Amino acid sequence: MIDFSAMIAGPYCARWLADLGAEVVKVEPPEGDHMRHRPPLREGHSAYFGHLNSGKRCIALDLKQAAAVEIARTLAAGADIVVEAFRPGVMARLGLGAAALRLQNPRLIYCSISGFGQDTALSHRPAYAPIVHAASGFDHALGEDAEGRPVGSNVPMADILTAMFAAMSIQTALLQRQRTGIGTHIDVNLMDSVMNVLPYELQAAQAGAAQPRPSYKPLRARDGYVLVTPINARNFVKLCAALGHPEWAEDPLLATDAARFCNWSEYMRRIESWTMQRTAAECERILSDQGVPCTRYLRVEEAMRDPQFAQRESFAPVIDGPHEYLSTRLPFSFDGRRPLPGARVAALGGDTAQVLRERLQMSDADIEALERSCAIVCHRDPSRRQP
Repeated sequence: MIDFSAMIAGPYCARWLADLGAEVVKVEPPEGDHMRHRPPLREGHSAYFGHLNSGKRCIALDLKQAAAVEIARTLAAGADIVVEAFRPGVMARLGLGAAALRLQNPRLIYCSISGFGQDTALSHRPAYAPIVHAASGFDHALGEDAEGRPVGSNVPMADILTAMFAAMSIQTALLQRQRTGIGTHIDVNLMDSVMNVLPYELQAAQAGAAQPRPSYKPLRARDGYVLVTPINARNFVKLCAALGHPEWAEDPLLATDAARFCNWSEYMRRIESWTMQRTAAECERILSDQGVPCTRYLRVEEAMRDPQFAQRESFAPVIDGPHEYLSTRLPFSFDGRRPLPGARVAALGGDTAQVLRERLQMSDADIEALERSCAIVCHRDPSRRQP
């Protein structure tokens, strides 16, 4: 698999496929994927980049040079899968588009990732996750402040969702190829990916629903915040008992789903009047013991310490230069065997020479000539220990 992508969506897709056994060669420009410079950093090594790209072999090519383009074309001709996330049309202009590469290799599965699709009126518009969050209605769906301003998200959900859909589509294409012998060109984009996780909002927009979806907000406790989500009628009855107000089950303001939705603020206010008198841990324990969905709000560093993650072995170490840190494992297992992430994060150009020797049978003299012409970057970092 050849990964021409950068940033988040394409690299994460390729990293997950690497976890599942794909041999991934990541192609970077001479300056490297932008994420190599994003914090958190350890002595110049980005753990963010490492999380997205562990388990890959990394080569660096200057695709402005014909010799580098020819290397990329030859690598792709021998690959099962290509992933790219350039603006639509860029790869075709380089001679590395789906049509050209599939002509060389009809079995090739070529996945193009973009903001708005390959051939729409918005195809050439710059698109990062925050742009798509705003343009899709996702930010408004997360909630609004008192002035109607959308809450927004700091997490690049559009990228992560697109990575998942891209990985899913590639695996489906592999199954199709097994049956037909022919590859395909996959077009997956951030905007469609986000729309696929807004089923309520999409249907409410078409139905003209006046009643917004109830929004569960943080409720104050004595020492923090809790989330209480009595979603169905059974949860509601148990909540009334746990809070010491069984009479609420007969209160016209709250007795039915429709009544609770119409009086949502009052409903949450009553619950909060109880949570404010207790610690977050007490709220979680008392309500959970009574079958009412409830949790404390935790930061990621607190959540990581939960024993369930150790029990499920949800994290695994990766080696990045002189450093070792934990990365997530895919959230599923096969007969109890859970895929592991690749244990190594490659340096920029760290595998260029080896890949060219193995895949293209290039001599050391040829590689050195390409390096002198700056068509490729070969990097050997003595600080990088092997797993």
